Amino acid sequence: MAKYPSASTLLLVALLYVSAAAKINGLYDNGICKSLVETRGYTCQEHQVMTEDGYILGLQRIPFGRFGNNSTADQKPPVLLQHGLTNDAAAWLLNPPDQALAFILADQGFDVWLANARGTKSSRGHKSLSTNDPAYWDWTWDQLAAYDLPAFFNYVNNQTGQKSHYVGHSLGTLTVLAALSQQTLINSIRSAALLSPVAHLGQISTLLVRVGTQLFYAEQLYNFGLHEFPPQGQLLQTLQTILCTHPGQDCSNIMAALTGPNCCLSPSSLDLYYEHTPQSTATKNFVHLSQMIRSGTIRMFDYVLPLANMQHYNQFTPPVYNMANIPKDVPLFVGHGGRDALSDVNDVKALLNDLKHHDKDKLVAHYIPEYAHMDFILGGNAKQKVYDPLLAFFGKH
Repeated sequence: MAKYPSASTLLLVALLYVSAAAKINGLYDNGICKSLVETRGYTCQEHQVMTEDGYILGLQRIPFGRFGNNSTADQKPPVLLQHGLTNDAAAWLLNPPDQALAFILADQGFDVWLANARGTKSSRGHKSLSTNDPAYWDWTWDQLAAYDLPAFFNYVNNQTGQKSHYVGHSLGTLTVLAALSQQTLINSIRSAALLSPVAHLGQISTLLVRVGTQLFYAEQLYNFGLHEFPPQGQLLQTLQTILCTHPGQDCSNIMAALTGPNCCLSPSSLDLYYEHTPQSTATKNFVHLSQMIRSGTIRMFDYVLPLANMQHYNQFTPPVYNMANIPKDVPLFVGHGGRDALSDVNDVKALLNDLKHHDKDKLVAHYIPEYAHMDFILGGNAKQKVYDPLLAFFGKH
């Protein structure tokens, strides 16, 4: 039977967290716009929006492309980009301009808005709480779907007077699917592109994640008092040492071990990626995802004790997000890869089965056999493989 890590090991993890977070906190002293967008020759604006539960979130806007499409921004279709877990908006900006989705969209005449989830460097404000307060980190992706996404969409809608296209990667797909399944965002979303969609997680194939999930590592860290959780840098090195001692683990390439064997990432883009990750999230968020992997269900956070669930949900078990409840006329583009270890092919098939009654002319499933999880945002050939079909999809809707 596998042993849990000792209290001293978990304490070491908690202490090393400080230096991992410090690396990221020094990156964006001038903001994402000045650090990653204006240096490429694009106009960029920094915006802030407050959620209903008091979080102050950063939002970057690229209103114009570099060449010849500088009509007023209110004449352009807006598109909102939402990153995945432990990333921020920088994830859309790390490749050269002719390969990075945010820049491609701007050059193609879109009004590009880059969202940053709560807890990331651009989104650490709150009307009354500090990031040093455990209460600041008392959330999971439930709250990202219920509060962050509506705040972003409403803000963009108020600024532009238009419904927005949406592109999500990884966790950024789960939040929009959950929101749509509850009939929110309907009046503000024009279409949704889901890259490496995360919804069903019961067949996730990365052994590294499965080991951590089966041994309840996220729960142990949360119970130990680690509420803010960046799982890379020196912290990841420590977790890697713990997890990679288990039989069958190959951690020689940590990104491949976590996300699958990506085919098309350039060394320069990878170097830049590692400079901008990990971004912080809530440990409770990892607990929630771990619950989904173990249960194979898409449901709200489980407080385990029936009375605790009753207090939060007025029922003994967490409510389920029913993907079949997504309005059938919302245009959806589902981009997934055959080598993705987080968005497993069989889990995506389960999602597509949930959507089997979706309007046929409103659902596009775009499968790339050689792609893994990070190829969709960092692949050197993603423009040809993913973004050109995505632009054609936007053009129809």
